[in-house]
Amino acid sequence: MRNTLQRAAAPALFATVSTLALLTAAPVFAQTAEPTADEAAQVDDIVVTGTRVQNRSRLDTLAPVDVVTAQALQTRGTTEFATALAQAVPSLTFQRPSANDGTDSIRPITLRGLSPDQTLVLVNGTRRHASALVNVNGVVGRGSAAVDLNTIPTGALDRVEVLRDGASAQYGSDAIAGVVNLRLKEASSGGGASVTYGQYFTTVKTARGERDEQDGGTVTASAWQGFSLGDDGFLTLSAEYLNRESTNRSDYDPRAAANGGITARFGDPDVEQWTVFANAGKGLGNGWEAYGWAGYQDRDSEGAAFPRLSDNANNVAVIYPSGFLPKVAINSKDASLAGGLRGELAGWNTDVSLTYGRNALDFRTEDSLNATYGAASPTSFDSGSLIYDQLVLGADFSRAFEVGLSGGPLNFAWGLEQRWEGYQIEAGQPESYNRGPLGANTALTGGAQGFVGFQPSNVVDVDRDNFAAYADVEIPLTDKLRVEGAVRFEDYSDFGDTQTGKLSARYDFTPSFALRGSVSTGFRAPSLQQSFFTSTASVIQNGTVVETGTFPATSAVAAALGARPLKAETSTNYSLGAVIRLGRFDLTVDAYKIDIEDQIVLSELINRSFSPQVASLLDPQGIQAARFFLNGVSTSTEGVDIVGRYRLPTDTLGDFDFTVAANFNDVSVNSLPTSSSVLNPVPTLFARQRILTIEDGTPAAKVSAAADWSRDKWGATVRATYYGDVLQAGSTPANDYSTGAKTVVDLEGRFQLTERVGVAIGVDNVFDEYPDFVPGTLNSNGVLGFPYYSPFGFNGRYGYARVSLKW
Repeated sequence: MRNTLQRAAAPALFATVSTLALLTAAPVFAQTAEPTADEAAQVDDIVVTGTRVQNRSRLDTLAPVDVVTAQALQTRGTTEFATALAQAVPSLTFQRPSANDGTDSIRPITLRGLSPDQTLVLVNGTRRHASALVNVNGVVGRGSAAVDLNTIPTGALDRVEVLRDGASAQYGSDAIAGVVNLRLKEASSGGGASVTYGQYFTTVKTARGERDEQDGGTVTASAWQGFSLGDDGFLTLSAEYLNRESTNRSDYDPRAAANGGITARFGDPDVEQWTVFANAGKGLGNGWEAYGWAGYQDRDSEGAAFPRLSDNANNVAVIYPSGFLPKVAINSKDASLAGGLRGELAGWNTDVSLTYGRNALDFRTEDSLNATYGAASPTSFDSGSLIYDQLVLGADFSRAFEVGLSGGPLNFAWGLEQRWEGYQIEAGQPESYNRGPLGANTALTGGAQGFVGFQPSNVVDVDRDNFAAYADVEIPLTDKLRVEGAVRFEDYSDFGDTQTGKLSARYDFTPSFALRGSVSTGFRAPSLQQSFFTSTASVIQNGTVVETGTFPATSAVAAALGARPLKAETSTNYSLGAVIRLGRFDLTVDAYKIDIEDQIVLSELINRSFSPQVASLLDPQGIQAARFFLNGVSTSTEGVDIVGRYRLPTDTLGDFDFTVAANFNDVSVNSLPTSSSVLNPVPTLFARQRILTIEDGTPAAKVSAAADWSRDKWGATVRATYYGDVLQAGSTPANDYSTGAKTVVDLEGRFQLTERVGVAIGVDNVFDEYPDFVPGTLNSNGVLGFPYYSPFGFNGRYGYARVSLKW
């Protein structure tokens, strides 16, 4: 593990100096008076995440909450929601993996360096369904099945609230790192539309050469419209269409058959998608309201696997005389539907909801072949499907009680939740996995090259249910001291029950200064994807293709190799923070410690060559290696979040909004899984590469400084983000490479042509910054030009223009 203090020194100094600059900036301009009540309301954004007390601002909460408005998400070049959110929230990271099968298209976020599935995602306060994909390749978040944030367009959102604190006792499984709550737009009138076009224009400097690229052209068209439903209702419709061309940042291929050219495609996949959302609410009288929302997305994406050159043993020269580049294509259909009633019942604020979500992924392998069929092989394959769905019935109740406390009424909340989940794997066409007429030739690999289809032996159709009950009480002991306690009980049909709790407190010494802190326990139930996913896949290990079987932990093969039935991860979270408010300036500093036990991970590849016993297990399966999910990794995460903001309206130069935000984070692996295998010798279950990915696969420091300016019809944003060094570890130190510490600068200018028409032009990554390239000695085929662990990607400078309308 690297020295966190040493790595954090430079960005910490940067954050401190920037914050002091905000404090001292005021005398430079002619200022207006102190904030009005309306201005103060805008500063202290009202939040609903992490608290069940109404009209609580982000600066009054007992735990840190970031508020990111839709406008802030849209004043940047990217139209990809997860990328925009990661740029706005320093503790959140969004990598862009490539050459990693389905993870190229379904890309996960991480909060505070923890696993993607340890962050709970809500929509309007209700649990969002996860993707059907489980990440099984060498990426950050390996072994996780997380929510795909890119299934919701920014045009459908009013704001995003990010709770940076453990919240399992309040919201249930997955909320170990925190909670992301997506709040949909609620409009009964008006509307808007925008069209954005952008592309990369960059100089690519890899280990073996330099070239100019103009690629990744992206068109995004979005629109929304509000409709009134009588005098007390609304319907907001939104739609978005996105078409993005692929990028390529591969290095030159040094192999003889490549003739010194570029044979791979390493970068963003091709994507074409359309998304629609509806959000509605309607008064029913007597203080009751019906509400609901629905969304649907259809996404076609296509990423590339490793190239097969003309002299590759699995190439069929009659079909591909010059070799071929297999493509892994996914069609993702994502649907959600929710409805509910809220009002007052016997003095209790009542909210009853029913939410359904479904994600279906259909895999195709294109521009490929099955070598065991020879010249008769298809070149396009239906490779099977993954399907996950979830139904949640929830009932929440809250009530304020006057108990004679000087700080005000006690607020008590409680609720019940019943959840049903289902998971399916469907097989592909036989040619996508079979060994054909030439299958007796063991030098040939069976199945579709690049992505082997799911087999009949992989077919799964499973479900489970769980019941939960919680209670939450917030007590204002005095007008300065508030405490909150929450407990939750959950019972799962497949692994049993669990209990969690949380205790929080806040003391306001003055209106300008407060301390807050919390202690909580948390949990994350093993997902159905982790419990039942099974496949045979071509996995790249040290540059070599290894036919690998992924087995459920309860299977005979996994049990013989050392697996046990999965159980829930558990955590203990500690946080302590301060809130400072001085006029138009506010600053929050929150330190945290998160201890996780029994984290679920994907094991190492256990090769048949390990021992004759392992070979006897794997040979009947027709595979060279095996892996499975298991508990047993324990980690400690320590860090601090700093967020400062200063607003400066002036009489002559316009209005300024300065923000400095930073996250310093250190993850340590404390213990590893033990094996129950009776084999001799016992295989290693979790080794160096996986350990270092957890510890050093996300930046230990991320600091962002931004300034927004507006005056009359003009506006501009400049943003600089510092990313600490990230290690992409190999199986040995000689195979390690890293991104280097980098700073990325973004710039956008805006002009309002008329009251309804606005234009913007900008450049993300103005100075064309890249992570350090992969050394040529570690890139024998030229595929991996740059580390795909890079927290800001590896595509270079991006220019864009946007036209927006409002009515």
